[in-house]
Amino acid sequence: MDRRDFMKGSLVCVLGAFWQLSRAAASRGAPLSGEPKRILFFTKNNGYYHEIVRRKKPDEYSFAERVLVELGRKANVEVLCTKDGRVFDQDLDQFDGFAFYCNEDLTEPGTENEPPMSPAGKRRLLEAIAAGKGFIGFHSTSACWRTPGPAYENSPRVDPFIAMLGGEFIAHGPQQEALLRVISEVFPRARQLSPDGEIRLFDEWYALKNFARDLHVILVQETEGMEGECYNRPPFPSTWARHHERGRVFYTSLAHTEAVWTHRFFQTLIMGAFDWTLRRVDIELPPNLLEVTPEADVLRR
Repeated sequence: MDRRDFMKGSLVCVLGAFWQLSRAAASRGAPLSGEPKRILFFTKNNGYYHEIVRRKKPDEYSFAERVLVELGRKANVEVLCTKDGRVFDQDLDQFDGFAFYCNEDLTEPGTENEPPMSPAGKRRLLEAIAAGKGFIGFHSTSACWRTPGPAYENSPRVDPFIAMLGGEFIAHGPQQEALLRVISEVFPRARQLSPDGEIRLFDEWYALKNFARDLHVILVQETEGMEGECYNRPPFPSTWARHHERGRVFYTSLAHTEAVWTHRFFQTLIMGAFDWTLRRVDIELPPNLLEVTPEADVLRR
């Protein structure tokens, strides 16, 4: 099937096209031993469109898609990419997990001719995760189905998607270098992230709120010295893992720039996310939100 058919025709055609793309990418190297896994990488953007997931041509993957497919190949994970929300009305049992780089209300059409999810498809996704599938959220995924009302207030009620993810986007300042501290010692590959337990990276940094109480925080965003009013607050989680009923969820606010996607630190982090969400490891990740970021809910000093 011609890859130009990816975004049009029946959903059978859509699925067939991204299977062909992903299998071709996976064939470039020998997979790791062990049971292969499959992840659906969904990158529909509404409103502001992130260049890292924009396809220059319909039949060519975006930068982030290419990197995640290659990381998956190294981890014996087949990464299947789509921008077509109709996939969630189809058979989700074929996937072991889902990865999102999305924003806004994904049940709306948007402006890029990317078919939306149906409300039923959204419910089916959340039910699949609750039943045991894995989920990996990148960057703007915390800006999906945002809570109405004042931005700088925590809310006792959030959209079911945000409740599953574990936190919600507020705002971001200018792209800049900032400090992250590696908090977790038990998350897969965490000890490989930085010998000093911290790293400075240049990216677009999200201010976040509405944190779930059961987060296992992996990376803490240090805010001292950052440019932008939204960072005038105590340190808060930037990357975490949590259980959503029987499912395993990972989120990182990183991933805006190409330099981050190709950085050893970030790629090691994502390999750990594969390990965790796809149940390649069986370890306890205890909640530590209040222990490591006791003032995470303070949104302004």
